[in-house]
Amino acid sequence: MTDSSDLVRLRFDIAYDGTDFHGWASQKGDLRTVQGVLENSLSMILRHPIELTVAGRTDAGVHAAAQVAHADAPRESLNQRSIDGDPAKLVRRLAKLVDADIRVQNVSFAPAGFDARFSALRRHYLYRITTDPAGALPTRARDTAMWTKPVDINAMQDAATALVGLHDFAAFCKAKPNATTIRDLQEFYWVDASTPTEPNLYEAHVSADAFCWSMVRSLVGCCLAVGEGRRDIDFVGAMLEETARSSSIPVAAAKGLSLVGVEYPDDVDLATRAAVTRDKRSAAKDLT
Repeated sequence: MTDSSDLVRLRFDIAYDGTDFHGWASQKGDLRTVQGVLENSLSMILRHPIELTVAGRTDAGVHAAAQVAHADAPRESLNQRSIDGDPAKLVRRLAKLVDADIRVQNVSFAPAGFDARFSALRRHYLYRITTDPAGALPTRARDTAMWTKPVDINAMQDAATALVGLHDFAAFCKAKPNATTIRDLQEFYWVDASTPTEPNLYEAHVSADAFCWSMVRSLVGCCLAVGEGRRDIDFVGAMLEETARSSSIPVAAAKGLSLVGVEYPDDVDLATRAAVTRDKRSAAKDLT
């Protein structure tokens, strides 16, 4: 057994195409997950069982351009000839082992107090969707969802603006035992990203301190329902009053969603932020 004093914490910056994964988190059986692939590869390279903690556990089919994870590894495992104590050299080793739909962009020693999940200040997501009858551009078909009806982007923005703030998003989240659905939605805006080769393309930019299960896709689906005229703006406020998942909110397809950023405080504040976040989560569990 490795003494904890012999362990070093590593930060991993990761990108992946989630199309062929059953989400981030390891699962029983032979289901392919991002965590499972990376942990198996890292454990082989470092000759020690590696467990990753991630900033945002993405669902099946969801992508990431800027995922962050950490793991604790024995210092001696990094002293192999091919690594020479430099965790950045793991990038090349991993690239030879994993398939092209995962890219470990950087590996570094984590600052003191760093926790990929609990130290995070906020997560940023991007959702791409097209309403063009021809569908998505073939080269973007894996990360662009399709909506079959035309939408009014101004109406979608009105809905998004009404959702910003500290709310109980129970209507927008799949139920999870002992988990709060109160979130601080800090930013939510739509842009018309159309180009000559990608007409009728829209992007939703969504940022919050954290997200519950399926929340971003439900937020997007709510806006799309308003944008196509199926619901009016009062629908948004009514959903924020609900105390359980609502079947009235469509859940947008996973393929359009990408985690594009995770923000952390300055290094001196990492441990404090992690402690505050853990206390909030513990308090929320006590209330459920």
